Amino acid sequence: MAISTRQPAAELGEAYASGAAVMIVALVVIAAALAFEHIGGYIPCPLCLQQRYAYYAGIPLAFAGLVMLATGRGGIAAAIFLLVSLAFLANAGLGVYQAGAEWKYWPGPETCGTVQPLTTGGTGGILDKLSATKVIRCDEAQWTFAGLSFAGWNAVVSLLLAVLALQTAFKSRTA
Repeated sequence: MAISTRQPAAELGEAYASGAAVMIVALVVIAAALAFEHIGGYIPCPLCLQQRYAYYAGIPLAFAGLVMLATGRGGIAAAIFLLVSLAFLANAGLGVYQAGAEWKYWPGPETCGTVQPLTTGGTGGILDKLSATKVIRCDEAQWTFAGLSFAGWNAVVSLLLAVLALQTAFKSRTA
């Protein structure tokens, strides 16, 4: 009879389930952000783009943590999910900073703005195109839902992901 060090996902219990939830929720959120940008036409400001870094790092790290759990390396998985938690906690802080700037609680960064790219071709001269150019600022909400902007919702989701990843880290130690 062969002994396997690899456990099926069903036997990993709560640690694996909460770690998978971190990864899946993060995937859904970043996919939604990219859809708002590329399908909805919302152009992100530089601060918005910085808020995506936690997702770009957290998703592959969460996957690596799940692999460590599946191969019986709970200690390594715990360390990885602790890093994921810290990344999303920092991201929540960045989201709060931008949302506060949007609500005029404090000033936003002075250098934060993106110019919508000029289109080439078509009718009209360069002056027409310059007058139609839109500057995307970090301290003005482009979209709100239930009173929160993209940055506000990112702060909420990032805080929830940080808590869930931290719980996963503690559960992973014993997995």
